[in-house]
Amino acid sequence: MTNPAQVAAQPFTPEQQRTQASAQALWHPQTIPDPYPAYAALRDLNPSGVLPVPEWGMTFVTSHAVNSAVLRSPLARSGAVISQMPGDTQATRLLQPMMLFHNGPSHARLRGLVQAAFTPRVVEAQRELVQTVLNDLLDALPTDRDVDLVAGLAAPLPARVIMRMLGLRGDDEAKFMRWTQSVADLLGGAEGNPDLLARIEADASEMRAYFRDLADELRAHPQPGLLSAMAAAQDGGERLSSDELLSNAVLLLAAGHETTSNLIPGGLLELARQPQAWAALVARPDHPNVADELLRVVSPVQLDGRTLAGDLTTTGADGQPLTLPAGTHVQTLLAAANRDPGVFPDPDRLDWDRPNSARHLAFAAGAHYCLGASLARLEIAEVYAALARRFPNLTVTDPTPPFKANLVLRGPQELRVRLG
Repeated sequence: MTNPAQVAAQPFTPEQQRTQASAQALWHPQTIPDPYPAYAALRDLNPSGVLPVPEWGMTFVTSHAVNSAVLRSPLARSGAVISQMPGDTQATRLLQPMMLFHNGPSHARLRGLVQAAFTPRVVEAQRELVQTVLNDLLDALPTDRDVDLVAGLAAPLPARVIMRMLGLRGDDEAKFMRWTQSVADLLGGAEGNPDLLARIEADASEMRAYFRDLADELRAHPQPGLLSAMAAAQDGGERLSSDELLSNAVLLLAAGHETTSNLIPGGLLELARQPQAWAALVARPDHPNVADELLRVVSPVQLDGRTLAGDLTTTGADGQPLTLPAGTHVQTLLAAANRDPGVFPDPDRLDWDRPNSARHLAFAAGAHYCLGASLARLEIAEVYAALARRFPNLTVTDPTPPFKANLVLRGPQELRVRLG
């Protein structure tokens, strides 16, 4: 994803300069720990919630209604990040077959073949696995001193769950976690950082070597797990090719790990700032709305992008009709939409009884709605219920932790807590 902060400055009108400055502030390193004032500043510039920045070839959208309309429109195309990458690299070849970057019939084919092995029933059957891994990790955490909950819980839990679901070996956990971090960095924008690009290229090469010929092997010798199910899945005689199996297995591995591993510490950081919400959670750890309200407030995927293949007419946040012309590249600011005060009153507050929490766009919407949404909800609900029951006196001892240098997939690098 191109970082607009790298676009050369030009003389513009005062209004254009304000818009550019507010948009560019999103990519400032100091914004990542708390980007919400920057989203609010953008929202305040236009009551419609839509801010074109033609100099960058982008339109920023803060409104829940417009973001939802774009994400659900058949005119919206995903995959602009591929066109910005060098043509013949290991990283590009890894990303190209991912369903995330396909649209129309090719996306429907890939998603259908993967979804056939990733049904809600399969996910619900993982509840016992999630609980077992979770309890093992919590049992190993010290209660008499500070502990980094990212390293001790948030990073290994979703990694182990998705690895076991896929049927991958546990002794490769460190390798897979490194790979998923490289995929996250690639999706978050690695332009302008030669060292990071070199690491990503090396990891992409390793991934392709690891999974090479795996589809044929799994079809000949099926094993338990989603990889075998994906390899065997057919739709009208169609199967995933070896490259398609590799890329979409990596997508599930990265998506199944990175977003949940960011939400767990991000949610605890919000709860440390809102002790009344933590007390309400301790009083009712199994509240059915916990996962969706945390997803709304934390938004582990902060923004995404779509390019319009035709004119899209919709309604702005001010109730006025508006048209986004064909060719518009829309920066869908999901985190801003999830705190749109016109949809979620008192939007910064965690409210377990909020009636419309599930309207959040943390999983996007439309054709590219997150395939792993049900697994993420399950993991989040189980983690927070267990923490509230076992450690009602949990405290965050560092309220200003370092964050990863990734606005798109935003999350703390570490989170020091005392379990008590």
